[in-house]
Amino acid sequence: MRELSVGLGERSYPILIQQGLLDDIGSRLHKNPFAKRYGIIADDHVASLFGERLLASLHSSDIQAEMITFARGEASKNLATVAELSSTLARMGFDRKDGLLALGGGVTGDITGFLAACYMRSIPFAQVPTTLLSQVDSSVGGKTGVDIPEGKNLVGAFYQPKAVFIDSQILRQLPQSELLNGLAEVIKYGVIYDRDFFKFLEMSRKDILALDLQVLEDVIARCCKIKAAIVEADEQESDLRRILNFGHTIGHAVEAASKYSLAHGAAVAMGMVAVSGLSVLKGILDPREKERIKNLINDFGLPVSIPQEYDRDIIKQYLLADKKTIGGRVFFVLPTKIGKVIITDEVEPQLIVKVLE
Repeated sequence: MRELSVGLGERSYPILIQQGLLDDIGSRLHKNPFAKRYGIIADDHVASLFGERLLASLHSSDIQAEMITFARGEASKNLATVAELSSTLARMGFDRKDGLLALGGGVTGDITGFLAACYMRSIPFAQVPTTLLSQVDSSVGGKTGVDIPEGKNLVGAFYQPKAVFIDSQILRQLPQSELLNGLAEVIKYGVIYDRDFFKFLEMSRKDILALDLQVLEDVIARCCKIKAAIVEADEQESDLRRILNFGHTIGHAVEAASKYSLAHGAAVAMGMVAVSGLSVLKGILDPREKERIKNLINDFGLPVSIPQEYDRDIIKQYLLADKKTIGGRVFFVLPTKIGKVIITDEVEPQLIVKVLE
């Protein structure tokens, strides 16, 4: 068992990482409950894979729990889904002493966290992430939200979970595409914060892709430790936490331009290469560093260029609608070397056009 902590005073919470942890959540909640009954929120696909195991774990510890599902996919990440789930909770008699468990990937975590923040003016919840992306990134830090037609994650709240339960063994039951989706976020941490971790990823690529659980737990723990340190320093993204958006400003715009047919990790990978190119064009990043970033992304099987079929004008429109845009100014997280980045809006429009092309 690896145990980390996100230190936020009274709102601090543990991150638990262990093979087979999914089957032990019931006993842990029995010892340290945060609600009298739990609603497990999962999409219909994840519910069929892991729902019964989590329910069995809770019921075996005499914990009341119900499974509540929604349709899988980014298309469900909207206010209509939150309203539907809220109605289900109300019909089932959930009150402010009850809580939620987010069983799934980033979409489920975002929806459940936002639902928990809003239902009955807030009820507690915990994260049970089932994808690499959610285990290393989205389950930690309390960012919740849903999409609207004008952009991704434009409606949401900062709302911290009571705990994060990470079962690394789950990753072996997921398709390779889900592993790759999360590896973009893993690479991000090396570029923005930890040059030694980036080097570790270069050296451990084969073990990671072979799903060596010991190595994967090292990766998960290192990413969570970095994320926790950043969140502790800047919980509501007023300064330092914005570096976590490396690759996401362009990535989210490309994702939206694809009508969310493109996987989030693939979009972020493209975005990371694009903004590294911006750094080179601005003269703040050595081209050899940019090639190293690009090569690692490529070596993990992630895309390094934006497909031509995605309309560049539409991408630029989504850039301006990004929630990180202030007063019409688009802010970018630009690497100055591997392990260090800056945040700036001083990027000439012609440079953006050039990297998008």
